[in-house]
Amino acid sequence: MHTMVLASNNSGKLREFAQLFAPYRVTLYPQAKFIAVGADETGTTFRENALLKARYASQASGLPAIADDSGVEVDALGGAPGVYSARFAGEHASDEDNNRKLLIELATVRVEQRTARYQCVLAYVRNADDPAPLIAEGVWEGRILDQPRGVNGFGYDVLFLPDGSTRSVAELTTDEKNLQSHRAKALRTLVALLVAHREVGANV
Repeated sequence: MHTMVLASNNSGKLREFAQLFAPYRVTLYPQAKFIAVGADETGTTFRENALLKARYASQASGLPAIADDSGVEVDALGGAPGVYSARFAGEHASDEDNNRKLLIELATVRVEQRTARYQCVLAYVRNADDPAPLIAEGVWEGRILDQPRGVNGFGYDVLFLPDGSTRSVAELTTDEKNLQSHRAKALRTLVALLVAHREVGANV
C-alpha cells in the first residue's frame, strides 16, 4: 500500500481522484488533513502551479504528493481564464460566479465560435525537494455553451460541451467523465509513470 497526499481541498477533485485511483494500492489523503491553507498559485502556467502545490503539500505532510492544476482555455478570450479558472470572477469566487462571468464575457460570441479546451497538468513529487518530479498532461477539446446544462461535476462542467458530444460534462455520468476528461487522461499517463517507477501497484 502506498500513501500520498492530494494537494487539494476541492471536494469534486477529491472524488474524481479517489475514483480514478481505485484500481491501485494507494491511500490518498486530502491536503486538509495536514494543513488548512494551500500553496499560493503564483505560477504563470499549469505546470508551474502544479509543481508549487505538490511541493507545498509534501513539505506539510512529509508524504509524496500529487497536485493538479487545471482550467479551461477559451479561444475567443485569448486563452482565458486559463490558470485563473478557479478565481476568474474573484479570489473567493464560487463555480456559479465563474460561470456567470464566463457567459457575460462571451455574450456576443456565437456558440460555434466558442471553441475551448480543458487543460490538466498533474505533478507527483516523492518529497518537497524531489529533483525529478513526474509530470503528466491531459487535454479535452470542446466549446462553451450559451447556458448551463446538467447537475453533475464542478467548475465549468455545466458550460463545457466536449467535441462529439450532445451533452455537457455536467450531463455525463461519473464513469463517462472518468473515461474522457482531461484529468482522467492526465491521471492515466501519471499512473503509467508511477507504475514504471514502482511508486504504485495495481490491485491484482
